[in-house]
Amino acid sequence: MKARIVWLILCLIWGSTWLFIKIGLADLPPITFAGIRFLLASLILTLMVLARRATWPRTRRDWILIAVVGILQFTLNYGLVFWGEQHISSGLAAVLQSSFPAFGLVIAHFYLPQERLTTGRVVGVMLGVSGVAVIFSDQLSIAGTMALLGSMALVLSAFFGSYGNVLVKAYGGKIDPQAFAASQMIFGFVPLLTIGISTEGNPFRFHWTTMAVVSLLYLTIVGSVVAFALYYWLVRNMDVTNTMLIALITPVVAVILGMIVLHERLNWRLLAGGACIISGIGLIVLRKRHKSVSTSAEEPELIPKP
Repeated sequence: MKARIVWLILCLIWGSTWLFIKIGLADLPPITFAGIRFLLASLILTLMVLARRATWPRTRRDWILIAVVGILQFTLNYGLVFWGEQHISSGLAAVLQSSFPAFGLVIAHFYLPQERLTTGRVVGVMLGVSGVAVIFSDQLSIAGTMALLGSMALVLSAFFGSYGNVLVKAYGGKIDPQAFAASQMIFGFVPLLTIGISTEGNPFRFHWTTMAVVSLLYLTIVGSVVAFALYYWLVRNMDVTNTMLIALITPVVAVILGMIVLHERLNWRLLAGGACIISGIGLIVLRKRHKSVSTSAEEPELIPKP
């Protein structure tokens, strides 16, 4: 029962982060906003690692992996998420980024022998791609150039994020998860802040409204630190294949919250495209779930974490 409650809390947290990103973007520029989030989160995680006296990575190979994954997961993935969500609704952003598992399966085929593409997985990937195509269809004429670019940024972010996750599973299994996350964030936030400050100005001169601060603190503490701790607790206390179902729920939560709080509107393309993407994820996840039940549990590497 406790594991199910934690599972539900994670769905709500990862579904709500899209809303808080959108709220924060009303006052803060995207790249520096993302960089400050992970600067603060990395500081908290580093203190937690030190308090636990966990082992930091020691080999040159591990640090190269951490640097590469940090750039993919935090600089590119989150940089594109924050930039893209300026121009599209929070619900649409969550739906587009939910193509994460589809990209992950294709990339994993080349890195993980146990993750080869099968007919069922190809069908799931194609459903996801079809959903993205439906959402993109006529996007230029309906929502304008910037909305189209914002949508493309979210799809690219899913690609970079899933690539980083596959590399973690392929080469990073022996590194302490908390130390890995803190180190990744450090390598990721430095380019974000470098680019952000040079192009968006001095952060001390930003429009720091109450809601901007609340959004930043929520994304840092709840969306990064708390969610990370709950996720790895859940992996140890629930069938890992069940944790993958979170990927089906978070975009739905994001769309509902966007409608309630920000009065975002749905259109038939978002509904149809979202249904295709989520159906594709469902096919992928349920097939992996069935396979894992009959064999052994595996690390849930394909869950997007906004």
